[in-house]
Amino acid sequence: MFAIVRTGGKQYRVAAGDKIVVEKLDGEAGSSVTLGDVLLVGEGSELKPTDGLTVSAEIIAQAKGEKVIVFKKRRRHNYRRKNGHRQNHTILKITAIGAQEEKKAAPKAKKAAAPAETPAAEA
Repeated sequence: MFAIVRTGGKQYRVAAGDKIVVEKLDGEAGSSVTLGDVLLVGEGSELKPTDGLTVSAEIIAQAKGEKVIVFKKRRRHNYRRKNGHRQNHTILKITAIGAQEEKKAAPKAKKAAAPAETPAAEA
């Protein structure tokens, strides 16, 4: 079974046991995370409804990506700027696909007790 999930503005195709690198998520190594934005679920060539499905994952590590050098130059103006950037990532291991999302039951409205019929005041 596979699923397409959206996190960090990107979409990932995942299956149970896969390891993926996503944009930084809150949490420490060893904690579990649920990805609730499931776009598509399927098994083989058959697609299944995604109503209320989630994908559960375990955080393996918080890491930084490769360094990217940003170099700006305008010729003949003696303008040079050099910057570096390392993006923060979270490495996830997918543990299960298709866990039902636990919805909290809405508080039941208490039925207003019908007021006891009062005898009409005799005039």
